[in-house]
Amino acid sequence: MLTLIVKFLVKPDQLAVFRQALNSNRLGSQSEPGMREMRFFEDKDSPNSIFAYERWENAQAHQAHINQPYAQTLLQLAENALLSPIEVMTLQDTKPAPLHENNPKQVQAEDDVFSLFFIFKIKEGYKELLLQQFTAHVAQTRSEEPGNIVFDLYTIDGKDDTLVIYEHWRKESDLWDIHFKQPYAIETSKLLEQAIVGDMKQYMNVVNEF
Repeated sequence: MLTLIVKFLVKPDQLAVFRQALNSNRLGSQSEPGMREMRFFEDKDSPNSIFAYERWENAQAHQAHINQPYAQTLLQLAENALLSPIEVMTLQDTKPAPLHENNPKQVQAEDDVFSLFFIFKIKEGYKELLLQQFTAHVAQTRSEEPGNIVFDLYTIDGKDDTLVIYEHWRKESDLWDIHFKQPYAIETSKLLEQAIVGDMKQYMNVVNEF
């Protein structure tokens, strides 16, 4: 499995046409046998910051996708439509692994889904401590909090100083008012305060899916 987060910082006057190209790319990819998931999100505070969350059967499937005309159209458009180069993050699973298709929780019609990418830099010497802490934290969040839909922790290839949390909640208060008051979340927050470079809030990207 190949899991990616791809970040695009789009010029404001190019946003509409770039989003259209993203949607065409997603539509075309649905017929590709190696595509498992492709979702797009815009940052609530900066709508021209767009995140793609993608899963592919393997690297060969992703390369086959890149060679498709709709993907090439998107890449060609990106040459002039972006404020900075495309940022591609290749993710690696941690324990417990993401549930993906085996996740028993599904979005319900009444949910006002609240999603975020927490992509944070950590100080040297804290990575293994955090991975150990999150092993229990992720498992408890999934099993004990009905308001949680997805809670996945990843490392990034080539970036030993960065971790990624990918989250979906049924509503915003399930995160702020319930999750962060759980004993395991309080314990993790204490460790993060020591481990993170800078302030935690600077790394939180609250997003809307489109």
